[in-house]
Amino acid sequence: MNDAMAGSPSGSTTGPTAGTSGTRTGPTAGTTTGTTAGSAAGSGGLVVGVGASRGVPADEVHGLIEEALRDARLPAADVVALATVDVKAAEPGLLGAAERLGVPLWTYSSERLARVPVENRSRAALRAVGTPSVAEAAALAGGGQLLIPKRRSAPSGRPAGVTCAIARLGLRTSSTTAVTRPQRT
Repeated sequence: MNDAMAGSPSGSTTGPTAGTSGTRTGPTAGTTTGTTAGSAAGSGGLVVGVGASRGVPADEVHGLIEEALRDARLPAADVVALATVDVKAAEPGLLGAAERLGVPLWTYSSERLARVPVENRSRAALRAVGTPSVAEAAALAGGGQLLIPKRRSAPSGRPAGVTCAIARLGLRTSSTTAVTRPQRT
């Protein structure tokens, strides 16, 4: 299995950490933060890949994710992480959406995302961040199956600022690390 399809992120994890009031950012080398998420741990939890314009509001990110989950009849409680390209790790809109969902924000290098096969490639993403896909590639970077292909937000009076895609993680094998997340409050 190549590293683009490994079972856990190997970049940074940013987001709420169980038992703390702040966030944690740093290399994960295949680990995540938080407490075990019951049946979602390695058994098909959802990862939401997100691409975003600079300065996009958390409301737009969270709204698109909620809409995608609702349309697909997927429970928000099954989301174990948001995932994106590493240059977006400090975007307040992404961090805010991850916090609202009570999950970490996984990040991947553009080089790693560029190696993930996707259906919907974007010249704009390639020019902006060096990978032809952010949302779909980030959702699939941990392995699994794409459930919701890339979709765009539809804000009134301006271009879309967010894309998202949703994948179900594959079943955990001995070469993967269990996905964990903070407890929801």
